[in-house]
Amino acid sequence: MTSPPPQSAAAPRAGWRALPGGIWAMGLASMFMDASSEAIHSVLPLYMAAVLGASMVTIGLLEGIAEATAAATKVFSGALSDRLRRRKGLMVFGYALAACTKPVFPLAGSVGWVFAARFVDRIGKGIRGAPRDALIADLTPAQLRGAAYGLRQALDSVGACLGPLLAVAVLAASADDTRAVMWAAVVPAFFAVALLVGWVREPAPPGDPADAATPRPSLADARRLPSRYWGVVALGAVFTLARFSEAFLVLRGQQAGLALQWVPAVMVVMSACYALVAYPAGAAADRIAARTLLLAGLALLIAADLVLALAQSVATVFAGAALWGLHMAFTQGLLSKLVADAAPSALRGTAFGVFNLASGGALLAASVIAGALWDAGGPRATFVAGAAFAAVAALGLLAWPTLPRAMIRGEKERTS
Repeated sequence: MTSPPPQSAAAPRAGWRALPGGIWAMGLASMFMDASSEAIHSVLPLYMAAVLGASMVTIGLLEGIAEATAAATKVFSGALSDRLRRRKGLMVFGYALAACTKPVFPLAGSVGWVFAARFVDRIGKGIRGAPRDALIADLTPAQLRGAAYGLRQALDSVGACLGPLLAVAVLAASADDTRAVMWAAVVPAFFAVALLVGWVREPAPPGDPADAATPRPSLADARRLPSRYWGVVALGAVFTLARFSEAFLVLRGQQAGLALQWVPAVMVVMSACYALVAYPAGAAADRIAARTLLLAGLALLIAADLVLALAQSVATVFAGAALWGLHMAFTQGLLSKLVADAAPSALRGTAFGVFNLASGGALLAASVIAGALWDAGGPRATFVAGAAFAAVAALGLLAWPTLPRAMIRGEKERTS
């Protein structure tokens, strides 16, 4: 067996070329699905506020419930993938369900229809999320997991750039018709499903499926997850509480004076920065202390919130969005790697599901609070509060002496 130092040294040399083809296929599928979702998401808050008359609290509640729904669904889909010892089928079904909701958005005539479509879309996201994240760990050597999650996040963020760019182009060509944007977003969603069906091959399941004595995990087995893992769950929830829905970035751009057709450019800037840095940050997570990267991410979030709180020009809003994207790049792939490293392989789907449930609940709370603060005190109150909570999270991370040593240093996963 190769010793840890040579493996760690090999990771930077091999880079993205050493990653399995299935990782690329899942990353590209994420890119196309996110292009579809973000094209819709970049105009949906404006459509709900301007056309359907929704308040900021309603928008915050909708976004929070949608993401919390996805997070709750991930618990059950992750546990089911562990029990079936198969992950691809659930992942593909989740993508297909989300694709089927896309035509509902342009057909919606009320907030209720938007809510229903968003709800089912997020159920699809929840079904696919934990099995996909677990499958990435199943396919990738431990010493390359940071790079694998970073690559998927990077490609996902490329899609998040393409979606708003598609929205800008369609709005320009259709005289600001937001429904036309939503119709244009339907095609890439179904292409993502086709890509997964044709190009992802999952490895043989752990254990001998024919052996009746081999126990099949259930959701109740979550109690077997180690304390190291629960530390990562708590960390992820705290980070999410400090960051609310990106819908508020779109609304901040409009409030700062961006014309409707250019408002999606806020998401383009955020996602471009996310895409450019996600892979290098993920690869760095295979070599650099996790605490260092997490603190850097929180510092970037504090800077983003303060810039957006004080913004008096469109250029300043774009600067804040760029910092927000950098924060996401430093933290999201790293947290996924920490979950994969801390969980036994047989419970990896369950582990990702529970992690995302905790993060989704935190996002629901953060988004509702952000919407209420916006209605009460405007965008400055929302973003100043976000900066304050991120600062508290950073101080807590610095003062937490019991943070597991393996979590801090990104040491290789414990054996299952």
